[in-house]
Amino acid sequence: MNKSSKIFVAGHRGMVGSAIVRHLEADGFNNIIVKTSKELDLRNQQAVEDFFQSEKPEYVFLAAAKVGGIHANNTYRADFLYDNLAMEANVIHSAHTHKVKKLLFLGSSCIYPKMAEQPLKEESLLTGLLEPTNEPYAIAKIAGIKLCESYRDQYQANFISAMPTNLYGPNDNYDLNNSHVLPALIRKFHTAKVNSEPNVTVWGTGSPLREFLHVDDLAEALVFLMNNYDEKLFVNVGYGEDLSIKDLALLVKEVVGYEGDLVFDTSKPDGTPRKLMDSSRIHKLGWKPKISLKEGIAKVYEAVDKSGW
Repeated sequence: MNKSSKIFVAGHRGMVGSAIVRHLEADGFNNIIVKTSKELDLRNQQAVEDFFQSEKPEYVFLAAAKVGGIHANNTYRADFLYDNLAMEANVIHSAHTHKVKKLLFLGSSCIYPKMAEQPLKEESLLTGLLEPTNEPYAIAKIAGIKLCESYRDQYQANFISAMPTNLYGPNDNYDLNNSHVLPALIRKFHTAKVNSEPNVTVWGTGSPLREFLHVDDLAEALVFLMNNYDEKLFVNVGYGEDLSIKDLALLVKEVVGYEGDLVFDTSKPDGTPRKLMDSSRIHKLGWKPKISLKEGIAKVYEAVDKSGW
């Protein structure tokens, strides 16, 4: 890509899409196209076709998706499968018919089998059963990967895919009913600090291991892949290290400045014991994350403490 290349970032209001736009703008790219879902419904095949016909983007970052936590994934199973299939199929096909130079499809670590060997290697895809609660979303993401591979095989389209680990950063979701573990902990500790509560309850035993990547590091990685990677196999993008939920809670407690105690509610589920991605492929290509977890949490907390939730 050069600075004047016409780049379409699909899903620019989400955590990942907004980070991609921030990174591109900071790098001096000046021809970025964005559309809200009201302006362009990516589930509408004709609307997507008309958009590509009129705008003719050269590069596409496909970060648009219907996303949610375990409850939403398990409750709205048809919506998660249909909406994500429709969006990715329409964008990938129109990118092909209008001869986009390159497309990057963004997946999710939930594509891997529930009991896959750790750390998760790209080759583990489709080697076992998926986690049942988010199976529709995972199947949609797997279909997106296979669409990119198939258009590459049949039409020599330069379509690539990247699978990020657990993300956090600006534009995250802090709703305690459906947020992920890190933003939920930040909000819990902040609330307890403000209200002088004696303790904070953390679900489970605290023993599961999780990996976290700042979304600004991910955006840098995606632009790096767009410029440097042209292979069929999708690429994991992770931090390369994990930590226990207990240690994560202690880290958030320290950053927030909460003085009370931790209580672990062992009646609540722990989930998968470990979920670490093998990111050696992208690390060998020359990209590595820059933002440490402590630094990243401090940045996020400072921002939400100023602007609210």
